[in-house]
Amino acid sequence: MPRIESTAARLAKLGFADGAAAARLVRQSGAEFEELLEGLVDVADPDLALATLTRLAERAPELAGTLRADERLRSRLLAVLGVSAALGDHLVRHPGQVALLAVPRLDDPRAELLRAVGAEPGDGEPRATDPGALVALRVAYRGRLLHLAARDLTGQATLSEVTAELSDLAGAALEAALAIARAEVDTDEVRLAVIGMGKAGARELNYISDVDVIFVAEPRDGADETKALRAATRLAQAMMRACTVATPEGSLWEVDAGLRPEGRSGPLVRTLASHLAYYRRWAKTWEFQALLKARPVAGDLELGAAYVEAVNDLVWSAATRDNFVEDVQAMRRRVEAHVRAEGERQIKLGPGGLRDIEFAVQLLQLVHGRLDPLLRRRATLPALAALSRGGYVGRDDSRGLAEAYTFLRQVEHLLQLHRLRRTHVLPTDPAVLRRLGRALGMQADPVGEFTERWRRHAREARRLHEKLFYRPLLQAVARLPETETRLSTAAAAARLRALGYVDPDGALRHLAALTSGVSRRAAIQRTLLPVMLGWFADTPDPDAGLLGFRQVSDKLGATPWYLRLLRDETAVAARMARVLGTSRYATTLLMHAPDAVALLGSEKELAVRSPESLRAEASAAVSRHAGVPETAVAAVRALRRRELFRTAVADLFGLIDIEQVGVALSTLNDITIQAALDAAISSRGSGLPTRFAVIAMGRLGGMESSYASDADVMFVHSPVPGAPERAATDAAHAIANELRRLLSLPAPDPPLLIDPDLRPEGRQGPLVRTLASYEAYYARWSSPWEAQALLRARFSAGDAELGAAFVSLVDGLRHPPGGLPEESVREIRRLKARMEAERLPRGADPALHTKLGPGGLSDVEWVAQLLQLRHAGAVPSLRTTRTLQTLRAAVAEGLLDESDEAVLARAWSFASRVRDAIMLVKGRPGDSVPADARERARIAQTLGYPPDGSEDFLDDYRRVTRRARRVVDRVFYGS
Repeated sequence: MPRIESTAARLAKLGFADGAAAARLVRQSGAEFEELLEGLVDVADPDLALATLTRLAERAPELAGTLRADERLRSRLLAVLGVSAALGDHLVRHPGQVALLAVPRLDDPRAELLRAVGAEPGDGEPRATDPGALVALRVAYRGRLLHLAARDLTGQATLSEVTAELSDLAGAALEAALAIARAEVDTDEVRLAVIGMGKAGARELNYISDVDVIFVAEPRDGADETKALRAATRLAQAMMRACTVATPEGSLWEVDAGLRPEGRSGPLVRTLASHLAYYRRWAKTWEFQALLKARPVAGDLELGAAYVEAVNDLVWSAATRDNFVEDVQAMRRRVEAHVRAEGERQIKLGPGGLRDIEFAVQLLQLVHGRLDPLLRRRATLPALAALSRGGYVGRDDSRGLAEAYTFLRQVEHLLQLHRLRRTHVLPTDPAVLRRLGRALGMQADPVGEFTERWRRHAREARRLHEKLFYRPLLQAVARLPETETRLSTAAAAARLRALGYVDPDGALRHLAALTSGVSRRAAIQRTLLPVMLGWFADTPDPDAGLLGFRQVSDKLGATPWYLRLLRDETAVAARMARVLGTSRYATTLLMHAPDAVALLGSEKELAVRSPESLRAEASAAVSRHAGVPETAVAAVRALRRRELFRTAVADLFGLIDIEQVGVALSTLNDITIQAALDAAISSRGSGLPTRFAVIAMGRLGGMESSYASDADVMFVHSPVPGAPERAATDAAHAIANELRRLLSLPAPDPPLLIDPDLRPEGRQGPLVRTLASYEAYYARWSSPWEAQALLRARFSAGDAELGAAFVSLVDGLRHPPGGLPEESVREIRRLKARMEAERLPRGADPALHTKLGPGGLSDVEWVAQLLQLRHAGAVPSLRTTRTLQTLRAAVAEGLLDESDEAVLARAWSFASRVRDAIMLVKGRPGDSVPADARERARIAQTLGYPPDGSEDFLDDYRRVTRRARRVVDRVFYGS
C-alpha cells in the first residue's frame, strides 16, 4: 500500500490528474511500464495515454520493449495516445499499425489505398477486387491518419503540411471509393471527374470534415449523353456510399455535393457544358467564391483540369457582375447569422473565428484578383501572404491574422482528433481545456494560458474588416507613415465598390479630406474611419453616410468633445454611422444642429421628452427674447429641430412605434405653435382685445403627425367683455397672420406650415371666426364632410378655456346623438368613391399609394370615422380623435370584429411607417412606394428588411393593403 501511495504522488507530480488510478494501472502492467512514465510527462493527457497504453499492451505484450528500444516510435505513439482516444481505440483493434509510427515518411497514399481495396494503381480506371474493400479502406485510411497525427503532434509537420496531406489523403480515399464504385457500375460509356471544393479543394482539410465535391462527366466517343450521365450518376452515388456507409470500422466522412449548380435540387452530375451554361446565366457570387477552391481530386484528372480551367475566367470576373455588392452583403449576413446562432465559443463561425478570416481573404481575392493573377491562390494562408505582398493587406496585419488562423486551426484539429468527430465548439470543461493547452506546449498553467491566447487571437481576427478592408483605403488617400506597399487608388476604388459604395471616387475624396495632414483631428479620423467605413457599408446608402460624416465633421471637427466622443464611445459612432447612412432627413437636421450628436450616447438620451419639459424650455426661449418675436421663434424652431432629430433616431432604431412617433411629432408641433403664438401676442404689447385659440385638425388633431405633415388648424377668437368686435376681429386676424409668418420664415430647419383650409367655407371663408360665428355657421350650413373633418378637432394652443368651448360646441355635430341619417351615410360613401377616382395623382400606381390607394391610410381612416359618425353619439368610448383608438373602441363595443380591426390596424400602421420612411430616407415627402428599385431597397432596409428584401417588402405591402381593402369594402361600403 505505501508503494502505491508513493507512486501515486510521483505520478501526480508528473502531470497525471488521477495519480492513484494511474498507479494502479502501472502496478497491473508490470515494472517495465514504470520506465516509460517519464515519457508521459509532456503529453497532453497522461491519464488517457497511460490507460490506452495498458490496453494496447494487453494486445501486444512486446510493446514495452519495442518502445524502450525506439525513441521516435515512443514519442510519436505517446503523443497520439495523449490526445486521441479514437486513434488509441483504433490501435487497440489493430496493434500491428503501431509499427507505422517507426517509419519516417509514408509513400503516396493514393497507391496504398488503391492496393488496400484490391485495385491496381497503374490502371487507367482501377477497380476494387477485395470483397472486404470497405473495411480495408477504412483501416488503411486510419493508419495513414495515425502516422500524420503523430508527426503533427510531435512538431515534425507544419500546419500547411498537415492540411495538405489530409487533403491528399482524402483525395486518395475518394479514388479508392471510386474504384469500389466501378466494381458495381459499368463505366464504359462515361468519363467522371471528382472536383474537390472547400477545404478539400484548397488542400487545407481538417482531420474530420465533410468533403465537398462537384461531379463533372462527359460521354465517351460515340456514347449517348443521357445514358452516360445516368451511369455517371450511379457511379457518383456508389462512390459517396463507399465513403459514408457504416462498417465495423465506422465510416470515413460525409461526401457533400451541395455546392453543385442548383444545390441539392440540381442533378448530381452534369457535363462540362451544362456546368458552364449554369454559371454564365444563373450563378450567384457566393458560387464563384466557392469555385475559388476548385481542384480535381479523383477520377478523370484531365477532365477535371478542363473544368477548373473553364470556370476560372468566370471566377475572376465575378466582381464585375451587377449583383456583386448585394451578393457580398448576403454572404456577410449569412456569416453574421451563424455567429449569433453559434455563440462566442465557436472557433469556426464565432466572433473572430476561422470563417471571419477566410471570408475576408476570399472577398479581397475576388475584388483584386481579376487584375492581379498573383492573388489566385486556393488556400487561405498563401492567399493572405499574396495579398500582403501585393500591398492589399498590411504586413503586420497579415502576420497577425496568419498567426490567429494557424492557432485556431491547431485548436480545431486537437478538438477533432480526440474522438475523430466533426466539432468546432470549445467546451467549458477544464479537463478538455487542460488537454488542449498541454498539447500546444503550455505546461505551467495550461487552462489559463490557453484561454488567454485563444481570446487574444479571436480579438485580433475580429478586427479583420478594419484591418483587411478599410485601413488600406486610408493609405491610398492620406499621407500615412507606412513602410509597406500602398493600395493603389484604382484598387481602393474597386474595394469600395465591392463594399456597396456607388461613387467610390467621391468616397476617396471624402477620405482624403478627413484624414490628410498631421493634425490631431486627422489622426483621430484615421483611427475612426476604418471602423466607420464598415458601418457605413452596412447601411442603405454608404455614400450618403460618408458624405454626411464629412459634413458634420467639418462643422464640429474643431470642437474638442466631438471626435473624442466618437473615438471613446463606440455606441455613439455606430449609431451616427447608421443614421447618416440611412436618413437624409436626420442628416440634414444634424447638419444644422451638429451638437445633437451627443444625443446618440444612449437609449435614455433618445427617449422622447415629456410635454411638460418641452413646454417649459420653449416658454423660456420666448421669455429670453421678449419683444423680438423672430428671434424667439428661431430659438423655438431650433428646439423643434433637435427634438425632431431625437424622434427620428428613436424611430430608426425601433425605440418607439408608429403611434408614439405620431404623438411625439404632434406634441412637438403643438408646443411650437404655442410658443410662436406667445411670441406673436407679446410683440403687440398688453391689452389684446380678444381671446385666441388654435384648434388642431387633420393628422395634427389626431395626434398622428408625420415628419412631412403640415399643421392643419382652425383659428377661433372671442372678444373680451367691453372690447369692440371690430377691434377684436382685426387683432385676431393680425395674430393669426403673424403666427403663420413667424413659422414660415426662412430657416435651416424643417418648416411647420400652418394650413387653415379646413375652416368653414375653406379658402373663401374668413381666416378667424368668433365662437358664435362658428356656432351659427355649423347650425345652418354644415355638410357631412365638415362633421367628418371635425372628428379630429382638438385644442392645440392659445386660450385653453376657449379651446374647450369650441370642442364642446362641435361635439354635437361630430357625435350626433341620434347617429347619422342613411342619406348622409350614402353621401359620405359617394364622396369617398369620388375622391378615390379623382384625387389620385396622374401616373401613380393605386396599389402602392400609401394615402389614397386601396387599403391605405384614407381607407382605414374613413372606416373609423364612419363608425364614429354613426355611433359616437351613443358610445362615449368612440369620442377620440385617433384612428387606432377608434378601431379598438369599436371592437370593445361590439361594432367591429376583432379580426377586422387587426387587419385595418396593420394596414394603417404599415402605410404610416412607409410614408414616414420615405421622408426619413429621401429627405422629402412622398405618398407612393418608390418605383425606382434602389430607392425602394433603401426604404425596405430602413423598415427592417435585409438589403435584398425589397421584393419581400413590396409583397408584404400589397398583401396587407389588399386584405385591408376587403375589410373596407365590407364594413364601409357594405358590399
